[in-house]
Amino acid sequence: MSSWQAEYLAALQARDAHEQANKEVYDAYSRLADRAASLSTTQNPELPESVGKEKPGRTVASTLVTVDVSAAQVRQNLVEAQRNRGELETRIGAITDELEKLQLKSIVESRRINELTSEKLNLVKKLRDRDEELRGKSKLLESVHDETLSLTIELNMAEDTNKRLKLENQELVDRWMARKGQEADAMNTASKFS
Repeated sequence: MSSWQAEYLAALQARDAHEQANKEVYDAYSRLADRAASLSTTQNPELPESVGKEKPGRTVASTLVTVDVSAAQVRQNLVEAQRNRGELETRIGAITDELEKLQLKSIVESRRINELTSEKLNLVKKLRDRDEELRGKSKLLESVHDETLSLTIELNMAEDTNKRLKLENQELVDRWMARKGQEADAMNTASKFS
């Protein structure tokens, strides 16, 4: 992971730690406020609509009733707001948990991608080396084959020359023997008459 990503992640974690330091107090207060608001709405059911529609010449009592009605309405709005806040906090918590899981998974997957990329590069390098080795061996095999063929041709030529020379030698020996035989016969014939 590059340094800016590490710094950014560290800053986010520091911020989260700072914000989460008093989370229990905030949650307890929220639960208490929700409970208080729900109790106040169950104890003060909604007032009839005719209470707020007094005649223009209101008295102090009617003003107090209007203030109580307004306070009840504000309490009810507060209860609703607290409930909505609780739901939103629950959703935020779930989303935060999912985000952390996905970030962790992303980091793990990123490492796995780096490992697989490195392994792929190593295998590609080995494959290239193996291909180069096979090309070298193929050239060597072709060279050996050519050399074998050349030596076979030379051997055949040498055997042909050897056969030819043996035949020539045999002819020469036969001719020499025939000549010597004639000379011996001539000598024998000449020695009989002498």
